[in-house]
Amino acid sequence: MAVPLRASSTPASLQGLREQIERAERRRADTAIIPVSAPLVPLFFDGGLKPGATYAIDSSVSVMLSLMAETSTAGSWCAAVGFDSLAAEAVEGFGITLERFVMVPNPGTRWLAVVAALAEVIPVIAIRPPSRPRDADISRLSARLRERGGVLLVLGEWPGAEATLSLSETSWRGIGQGYGALQSRAVTISARGRRFPAARRARVLLPGPSGAVVAFTPAASSVTPIDSPAPADRRAHLTVVA
Repeated sequence: MAVPLRASSTPASLQGLREQIERAERRRADTAIIPVSAPLVPLFFDGGLKPGATYAIDSSVSVMLSLMAETSTAGSWCAAVGFDSLAAEAVEGFGITLERFVMVPNPGTRWLAVVAALAEVIPVIAIRPPSRPRDADISRLSARLRERGGVLLVLGEWPGAEATLSLSETSWRGIGQGYGALQSRAVTISARGRRFPAARRARVLLPGPSGAVVAFTPAASSVTPIDSPAPADRRAHLTVVA
């Protein structure tokens, strides 16, 4: 079950959520590198997400979700703030465990305070900022992330980001001679950062056949056209904090 928050009840909801998460995991500033899925490792100078850092993602929610999958599978909590159209099924499809996933679809004008509160206990937080915050607010949030060893994934631009990731060279796979079903999408993810000005690139399937990101290989990308019924409807349980 993922956790959704409502703007009207955010303070009380966040306090209860914080107590719940603190019982499950203790966080320190000297947290090790936060892992990412193996196909994404070459994109990062440290081989994963650097604790205390912010990463800007150029418009791709798929990249954002794929960056949270590995740490979620390993047992940590993740959160998404400001994604009012994000579906639980999509989150789960990328390999994120809903039982340890917090959603704040509509944080309202206090979105920065919500992110700061979540950063106290949640290692990886994705946000879609409704507006550009003040430099002083960015500095305070960055200090909180460094203190707690958390990582911020921002959809869009963010001053002082550790790296910026973008997606290109998209090609869907699965359609044959006029029939079949989309099964995967080959993309190139590029990363540029302060410590590596030359772009790092990874060619991956995102989503892969199962939804999660996988490395691109000729064998992985050659998909035989299929004509099969759609899978049975499956309901995912999501906890939302508004």
